[in-house]
Amino acid sequence: MREYSVPVLVDVPHTASCADTVFRRGEQEPGAIVMRRKDGDSWPAVTAREFRDEVAALAKGLIAAGVEPGDRVALMSRTRYEWTVIDYAIWAAGAVSVPIYETSATEQVAWILTDSGAKAAFVELDAHEETVKAAHPGLEHLWRVDEIASLTGPGVSDEELEARRTSRSGADLATIIYTSGTTGRPKGCRLTHDNLLFTSINVARGPLDRLFDSPGRAALLFLPLAHVFARVIQIVLVETGTIMAHTPNMKNVAPDLAAFQPTFLLGVPRVFEKVYNGAEQKAVAGGKGKIFARAADVAIAYSRAQASGGAPLGLRLRHALFDRLVYAKLRQATGGRLSAAVSGGGALGERLGHFFTGVGIEVFEGYGLTETTAPVSVNLPGANKIGTVGKPIPGAGVLIADDGEILTKGRHVFDGYWNNDQATAAAIDADGWYHTGDVGELDSDGYLRITGRKKEILVTAAGKNIAPAPMEDAIRAHPLISQAMIVGDGRPFAAVLITLDPEALAQRGLSPKEARADAGVLAEVQSAVDTANTTVSKAEQIKKFVILEEDLTEESGHLTPTLKVKRNLVMRDFAADIDALYER
Repeated sequence: MREYSVPVLVDVPHTASCADTVFRRGEQEPGAIVMRRKDGDSWPAVTAREFRDEVAALAKGLIAAGVEPGDRVALMSRTRYEWTVIDYAIWAAGAVSVPIYETSATEQVAWILTDSGAKAAFVELDAHEETVKAAHPGLEHLWRVDEIASLTGPGVSDEELEARRTSRSGADLATIIYTSGTTGRPKGCRLTHDNLLFTSINVARGPLDRLFDSPGRAALLFLPLAHVFARVIQIVLVETGTIMAHTPNMKNVAPDLAAFQPTFLLGVPRVFEKVYNGAEQKAVAGGKGKIFARAADVAIAYSRAQASGGAPLGLRLRHALFDRLVYAKLRQATGGRLSAAVSGGGALGERLGHFFTGVGIEVFEGYGLTETTAPVSVNLPGANKIGTVGKPIPGAGVLIADDGEILTKGRHVFDGYWNNDQATAAAIDADGWYHTGDVGELDSDGYLRITGRKKEILVTAAGKNIAPAPMEDAIRAHPLISQAMIVGDGRPFAAVLITLDPEALAQRGLSPKEARADAGVLAEVQSAVDTANTTVSKAEQIKKFVILEEDLTEESGHLTPTLKVKRNLVMRDFAADIDALYER
């Protein structure tokens, strides 16, 4: 199949803006619990009215500080309750939020602040404040997240705030999210209020409706809200009235899941890998490694059998046994109420998908990009085809081009790149199709499967996008190094394959084999890697390197005539070296 589309399910009015629901619910359902804030070991409730009042007070503070409609306001913080308050307050004031990863390097922060023309910024930590001050000394306002309660506008009336909020409509810009690019400088994706609302509401009321229509529904956010995936889920939770909580520290996710007891979870593949690995290691340490291994095999077999028409009696009995011995404990570790999760930001893998589904936590894998307001497609409750990324979301079309590239069209597609009309024209064709740069195929039922990546962007198992070219260029600048190729697609972290310059080695009287073990050479290569790492965030940094025994050349077939690395051939020919980088 070459093309597949799904009709619009909810025709969101073009007059709507992201902050509308916060104010409407605060008025119509003032006592409804919409969030819970962690306070020590407890999770006190935040009602719709309390949340609305906090958003309104901060929005008035922004207006009083001189923030005008359309002004850009940056936000650099971990995922926490205040992040959501600030985001909605920026929208209520008619402004545009510009999220920045809290691990971003000064160089990245400087580019985002200057390119977006940000007028003000919120920061969480001392380190964030120092980074922003160094990156943009002339920023008009710099506020701390912990002090937002003091940023009020007593001279701004309710009527003025209402006029400001309602002046925004679907066509207006809501946020600029910067995403990695092959040129090294991130491109700012313009997402409108309509992009965010249309996508969120059609996903929540369509493919994933079952997850958000049950009493007591709740979700714990721990992925960075600077990422479009978590951001859209935030809006989904607000729009559906699902109780939301936040965890700023990934180290606290396990105990917070047990304490908060969510019914729904979103994660990237690395999160699910860590849950599986942690359970396996715990079982091995307790002398129950063989039991866990058998339980895992049964869970996977059971899920596959159920997807194929039903499990036979013997498998059902083994599954019931391991449910009492193993699976129930895993579910209890997540709070005991979790039954479903959405995975995005990278490939989950069929085995993990079947394992969690067999355990009783169904994982719905999806696919999307910042430019598509997160989802292009997602699997459905009751129609989860593990190994695919599902059917297009309502209102979206998917087209497979002649060269296999995935194209998509609909109201989920972004408004273009900020200050970069050339890149926008290259990404969206005259017929409105956005060219994703990824390669895939549609099966006969309209399910999308990702088969490759046309563009040179790596996506780690944690869902972090990495543009390898700029760091590779920096590493190759070292006189001892001939070639550098960063790997890490679908892996836990970025690593790099290094080849050494034959002439430089000859000057040192070293053979390639000797150089691989020479302390001086290793120190210089590490220094080159460290220099490249200073230009990116911690999540993008190279954690390991390996020096290959031979150089990459045109003669060996690893370089093009213009000396570009043929990545697919290097990945194939040096697969053993790459695998060794990720061995435990």
